[in-house]
Amino acid sequence: MANSGVPIQPQDTRHFFMLPQAPEDAGYYVYGTPPNGRGQYAHPAMMSMLLYVEREWSAIDSRQFGVGNISLAGGVPYEHHNTHRTGLEVDIRPLRKDGRHDPVFWYQHELYDHDATAKLIAMFHAYAGVQTILFNDLSIPFVRPFRDHDHHFHVKLLP
Repeated sequence: MANSGVPIQPQDTRHFFMLPQAPEDAGYYVYGTPPNGRGQYAHPAMMSMLLYVEREWSAIDSRQFGVGNISLAGGVPYEHHNTHRTGLEVDIRPLRKDGRHDPVFWYQHELYDHDATAKLIAMFHAYAGVQTILFNDLSIPFVRPFRDHDHHFHVKLLP
């Protein structure tokens, strides 16, 4: 069988795959700690949600949304996190008006695209199995506030 040239994503001991890091024409980009996807091992349900929302998003907006921390390989603890061990939680950056792949805080009105971020959050919220969305822009429906969630929102899926 000929090699298609598509790399196989790394897999951890739980058989969770790393989120693809640079898919062609994707509606998302990756960021997070540690770099190079080492913190982006996703439960199959999370992978399905991210890829579904990515396709839906790219159909309405040319800007990419940022996908950050999901889980370290094997579910080992993150430094400074009590979460992100099951592969069922993900951090997503809000959208910037300029489309840059940089962080933006919800109160930076000249840079933060409130309306686009609200649409993106609504897409995540509509996905079956979403339990919680934590974000400190309380003008957006479906979010709950949480410490240090001014420059990203946290989506948690039911187990």
